[in-house]
Amino acid sequence: MSKKYSVGSLYAGVGGICLGFINSGFKIGWANEYDKNACITYRENFNHPLFEGDVMKLDIKNLKKVDVLAGGFPCQPFSVAGYRKGFDDNRGNHFFRMLEFTDEMRPKVLFFENVKNLVGHDKGNTFKVIKKEILSRNYSFHSKVLNTKDYGNIPHNRERIFIIAFDYDLYPDVDSRFRFPEKEELNRSILDIVEEKKVDDKFYYGEEKYMYPMLKQSMKKDDTVYQFRRQYVRENKSNVCPTLTANMGTGGHNVPLVKTKFGFRKLTPRECFRFQGFPDNYKFPKITNSQLYKQSGNSVSVPVIQRISKNILNVLNGGSCKSEFELF
Repeated sequence: MSKKYSVGSLYAGVGGICLGFINSGFKIGWANEYDKNACITYRENFNHPLFEGDVMKLDIKNLKKVDVLAGGFPCQPFSVAGYRKGFDDNRGNHFFRMLEFTDEMRPKVLFFENVKNLVGHDKGNTFKVIKKEILSRNYSFHSKVLNTKDYGNIPHNRERIFIIAFDYDLYPDVDSRFRFPEKEELNRSILDIVEEKKVDDKFYYGEEKYMYPMLKQSMKKDDTVYQFRRQYVRENKSNVCPTLTANMGTGGHNVPLVKTKFGFRKLTPRECFRFQGFPDNYKFPKITNSQLYKQSGNSVSVPVIQRISKNILNVLNGGSCKSEFELF
C-alpha cells in the first residue's frame, strides 16, 4: 500500500484544492483561510486542523511539515477584472509569503494555482519572476493553463494556470516523469448540472421583475447558461457555463441564468458548486446565499485538481505520468 502523503493548504477557501487532493489519495495535514464565512463552510466539511486568520501572521515554525504545499494565492492583483497591479499590490506579495513556507518546510512538491492572466501580466515579467524564484530553490517548474471543460469533464469555461514544482534533490529526473493530465472529451452537459425539478421561488424572475421582458425575448434555449449584464442578456453559445465569479450573487453583474419549464431563474448555489465539481453531499452551513455564491466563484474546479494531484502522486510513488504514446 502506498504512503499517504500530506498536504498543507494555504488560501484554502472552502476546500476545493483539499477535496481534489483527498480524492486522489492524499491526506490534508492542515489548512489556512482568512475569510470567516469560508471557514464556516470549510469546517462543515473537513475535520483536520484549520487555522483561521491572516497567513502573514501564521507561525510557520509551529506548523507540521507537509509533503505538498498547495495554494491558490490571491488572484485579484493579476485578474483581468482587477487593476492588474501584480506585485505592487499587497495581495501580490502572498506569492513571496508562500516561498517563506517553502524555505522553512522544504516540501517535496509545490502546487500553485492562479488566474490565466498571471502568465501575461506585466508583459510576462511577473511570471518570469515566479519561475526564477522557484528554480533558484532547486525545484522543477511545470506550468500549464487548464480549462475545466477540457480537463474536468464539467461544462464550465474556467481557465486557470497551474504551477507544479518538485524538489530536484529528491526527484532529479522529474522533468521526464511528470506530465499534466491529457485533455479529455466533454460528455456532460448543462442539463446534467441544472436541477430538473422546481427550485425555491426566490431564484425565479417573474413577470413583475423589470428585466422579465428582456429575459423572455433573449432566453430561448434550456441547455444554455445566459448572463444578465445589467442592460442586456448574453447567450453563451458554446453550451458551457461561463466563468463563475465571486460577485455573481451581489446584483446585476454577470448573473448566470437558465431557462427551465418552470420559468427563468438564476443558478442556485448548489448548481454553482456542481459547476465547480463539488459533490452533492458537500454540506452548506447556515449562511447567506450571497456568501455561497462568492465561495463557489472563488473556488477551484475539484476534478481538475484531482487529475493533477493524481499525476503528482504517481511521481511520488516512483511512477511516471507519461502517456502510452509518449513511452514509445
